[in-house]
Amino acid sequence: MGAAAPPYHRHQAPYPGRFKDGGLGTEPAGAGRPSPSPSPASPQRGGGRASYAGPGAARRGACCCRGQEMIGRKESCASGQLPMTYLSCLAYILEEWTAVEYLKKYFFHVVIISRSDEVKATKDPLSEVWDSARKTVASFWDIYARIWHGYELHGVENLPEGPGILVYYHGAIPIDYLYFLSRLFLWKKRLCLSVADHFVFRLPGLKLLLEVTGVMPGTREECLSALKNGHLVSISPGGVREALFSDESYQLMWGNRKGFAQVALDAKVPIIPMYTQNVREGYRMFKERRFFRKLYESTRLPFTPPYGGLPVKFRTYIGEPIPYDPNITTDELVEKTKSAVQALIKKHQTIPGSIWKALMDRFDRHRKSD
Repeated sequence: MGAAAPPYHRHQAPYPGRFKDGGLGTEPAGAGRPSPSPSPASPQRGGGRASYAGPGAARRGACCCRGQEMIGRKESCASGQLPMTYLSCLAYILEEWTAVEYLKKYFFHVVIISRSDEVKATKDPLSEVWDSARKTVASFWDIYARIWHGYELHGVENLPEGPGILVYYHGAIPIDYLYFLSRLFLWKKRLCLSVADHFVFRLPGLKLLLEVTGVMPGTREECLSALKNGHLVSISPGGVREALFSDESYQLMWGNRKGFAQVALDAKVPIIPMYTQNVREGYRMFKERRFFRKLYESTRLPFTPPYGGLPVKFRTYIGEPIPYDPNITTDELVEKTKSAVQALIKKHQTIPGSIWKALMDRFDRHRKSD
């Protein structure tokens, strides 16, 4: 009988041979266990990753060697001198993916618990302390967007270097907006602050998460402060009502909402229209909604159930900015913005929306531009 295994702690993963820095091996490769001999089919390469000094390099070299032996010869993960389970084999492969290292530390609520003290110390939830976490979450959303919706983002060059207000059409489930935020952060390392409906802030346990991701109630003072600090601020004037009760005709449901235009004039910033093609074909609401509409109007809570989740093609288009004009009125700016969003819809969307066509768009190799 062998000696009892040492207790596992957070700096040491439960795989055989793992370095304390996160690399493979609680002891250097080859210590206490046989090392695999180089395969003739996969000779060692001089100056490669395994040649770097340090335990991490030893881990990468060992992993690369095993990967070449197993995968290069198309052998089973359990074959060779060092038999491994399929789970261990998968772990070796995934360890080479940087995003997994981020995931282990920062994924979703774990990041809130693990780094809340640092954020409190900075007294700024938008601090760069959270950039690693944002990058992790953005990376996984972007992977999902690419795989499930073949997501494309067009017109990023239309975003100003400084502050501005993005105005967009609200889908039944605004997953397209999450895709946009994720890709913008990955491409430009830029955080776009989001104005959300008040019901979101009634949900328990989300306060810090909302603050860190730049979600705010959208009072005039908060929006002006964010714009003054150089941020992009996004808002859907239709909000929850548009999400619940618009349909495949893609009608805007802004009502009498003018606050975004007044803030743009007060802050002297441009307004940038934005729209995602096929967003209503990805998720839809049921046709009979009179009961749910009465319920929403009385409670302001979104009880209407959506359906869908289909892998339709999503393309987000950012239109040309509407520059600040001191001579324009609030009502005129609202109408100008509405016309700009409607123009994007008319240009890029089949109306009424068709789920079948939206699915077929996945096979359209022609990349549409602005």
